[in-house]
Amino acid sequence: MPCLVVVCGPSGSGKSTWAAGTFQESQIVSSDRIRGMVGAGEDDQQAGTAAFSILEQVVSERMRRGLTTVIDTLGMDADKRRRWVGIAHEAGIPAYAVLFDTPAVEIRARNSARARPIPKTVLDKQLSRFRAVRGEIEQEGFDQVLTEQPMVMVTPSVVPARSRPAPEPAAPTAPHRFGLVVNRFDWGGPEVLATNLASIAHRAEAAGFHDLWVMDHFRQIPRVGRAWEDIPEAYVSLSFLAGVTRTIGLGALVTAIGHRHPVVLGKMVATLDVLSGGRAVLGLGIGWDRTEQEGYGIPFLPVRQRYDLLEDTLKMLPLLWGKGSPSFEGVTFSAPELTCYPRPIREHIPILIGGSGERRTLRLVARYADACNLFGRPDVIRRKVEVLHGHCSEIDRDPDEIEVTHLVDVMVAPDREALRERVERLRGRSTTAEAFMARNNAGVVEDQLEHFAAYHQAGANHSMVVLPDAHLEGSIETFGLVIGAMAHT
Repeated sequence: MPCLVVVCGPSGSGKSTWAAGTFQESQIVSSDRIRGMVGAGEDDQQAGTAAFSILEQVVSERMRRGLTTVIDTLGMDADKRRRWVGIAHEAGIPAYAVLFDTPAVEIRARNSARARPIPKTVLDKQLSRFRAVRGEIEQEGFDQVLTEQPMVMVTPSVVPARSRPAPEPAAPTAPHRFGLVVNRFDWGGPEVLATNLASIAHRAEAAGFHDLWVMDHFRQIPRVGRAWEDIPEAYVSLSFLAGVTRTIGLGALVTAIGHRHPVVLGKMVATLDVLSGGRAVLGLGIGWDRTEQEGYGIPFLPVRQRYDLLEDTLKMLPLLWGKGSPSFEGVTFSAPELTCYPRPIREHIPILIGGSGERRTLRLVARYADACNLFGRPDVIRRKVEVLHGHCSEIDRDPDEIEVTHLVDVMVAPDREALRERVERLRGRSTTAEAFMARNNAGVVEDQLEHFAAYHQAGANHSMVVLPDAHLEGSIETFGLVIGAMAHT
């Protein structure tokens, strides 16, 4: 998450050294450095006014763009500190002050060792002024005032365990499972698509993922990539994956109800279950991409009709997958003879409904589904689970029969340096490191354990994760450490 950091302390207290060791050079705005650019050198005090004018402009622009900014000055001016806090908060960015309470004797020794030491009277004034700063700064609106210490940058959802209380242990109602969602296929062209997809599937199975998912889209969606990027058809891809894997569950997250005739879809999923040895999962949703469907000449029905079609499908599927050749009469379609041979290996293929609508989607989940897929942070998930339980109560269904899943983008690395390197490798030129980390909930393994523990506490016991670096060696394997640790919590 981007933030503003104001370092405060006398000359020689270690501010610049700490900043350089904690943050990237591009994130540090130094008054000395700017003075050196507009004056005769970094100690040219006559260039101070111009330097601070430029510094203010730089800080304002960086806050406007949501960039982490470290202001490396003495930090002694209360008016400037309050102004910086105001600029940060106006941009929706937290502001932190870091105090460098280095012993005066050490500061004086460092100053004496300089090639051009600060005059003793000037340094004495800074030391005296700093004593007052420590009392003023708590009243200036900073989100937190810290003393100098090692720091790491993480996204809001993966705050390290050492910096906040651990959540209470989750009730042992069900283990926490993980699914891997593959939503990008830009790995070098069609010639290597099959090889690379098989590799991801093998690695996911070995890492302990419970299931593997693809998106049911005919062209790439805006949030993920460009319309002309490779994205293979979902159920052909799942059939291929059935042949190259042995244990992992397979499904589309989620199948748009208007993409195929419901009976044809049911036949496809039954066949997938047979060919995979009983590993198919049917994800269903009402669909949302009008442009995609209409571009393919597929009618995009109004919301109410899509919900009616979804409910008809949920009523029809048990008949199709059961014995005999029963008829079906629904609101949106009818079928005089539902014949499906071979029937699915399992008596019932699990059905997952995607979407968080409280009035109709979650009501359909309560009545027909084995699982739901929700969106949002843990506090949102908690609210949706409460609504789902209410719908279950209305029809006297045990809510524990329904698996609660959620979808989340995640990036994990074994250590902070590896994480920084991976972020720099994958972020676009116009995307800041902070924005990329926030979008992908980037963190190390211990961060992700806290992240998913929060979801588990909220009632979601199955996380569907999108790894932006899944195609790179080490990404799936490192996430396997999270899977293994969560299995024992």
